[in-house]
Amino acid sequence: MYVVTLIARPLDPALVEALRNAWGGTEVTWLSVDEAAEFGVPGVPDNQWDVWADLQTQKVDMVVQPTKGRRKKMLLADMDSTMIRQECIDELADEAGVGAYVADITARAMNGELDFEAALIERVGLLKGLPVRVIGKVLETRITKMYGAVELLTTMKAHGAHAALVSGGFTAFTQRIAADLGFDEHRANTLLEDGDVLSGQVAMPILGREAKVQALEEITARLAIAESDVIAVGDGANDLGMLKRAGMGVALHAKPAVAAQVDIRINHGDLTSLLFVQGYSRDDFV
Repeated sequence: MYVVTLIARPLDPALVEALRNAWGGTEVTWLSVDEAAEFGVPGVPDNQWDVWADLQTQKVDMVVQPTKGRRKKMLLADMDSTMIRQECIDELADEAGVGAYVADITARAMNGELDFEAALIERVGLLKGLPVRVIGKVLETRITKMYGAVELLTTMKAHGAHAALVSGGFTAFTQRIAADLGFDEHRANTLLEDGDVLSGQVAMPILGREAKVQALEEITARLAIAESDVIAVGDGANDLGMLKRAGMGVALHAKPAVAAQVDIRINHGDLTSLLFVQGYSRDDFV
């Protein structure tokens, strides 16, 4: 059996019923009134992606996946534009007066148009001389949690899941975000300092796409769980490895080139959508 999950604010009950009838689905279960619903189907519908494209015009997210094993034991999450609403390096660059230039490089790198490692080295180089104290300022005044981040973490952890934050960004930020949201561990790159200013360099080796896959392998082995027990979420090209490897890979408001390679795409909902696609109802949220 497969399960079809529909998420929108608001979600039209008539639309849900029409799709259930068209696909010969089981009785509809509402996970959240007028927000999220699901029903079973015997197999993947042939016109899945045509329907998905039509629903995008109505700002409705739809996920079709196997029913078995969708409640996951581990969350593996990207940070920038995923667990938080910003790109930390762009915010630092704005403080350094090169915000627009760096933001353009970031966008291209996240869409897979540039080599991630080379792009990171170039952007960090533009931060040379920026006072280290600016990191604290950016954390306090510019960084905000992604909608639904708290509910996602607290609910999964309340049900025994492990949570790991893996970022191509910087430990100066992941350390704070991981603590604030309740992640069990975090991995990221380290900005090097020269006294009380940034040196314009990042510690090697750089944590990129392969390092996120390595984190998936190492953490699941340590926890003695299968990679299929993991839900991974991210938005950039450097997340594709872990999104394709995890049991459930979710492209959240992802760059077009990234979303095109991932079957579970959340383009309109927030991080609570990751709970709905695992079968949690709004009443289950912590």
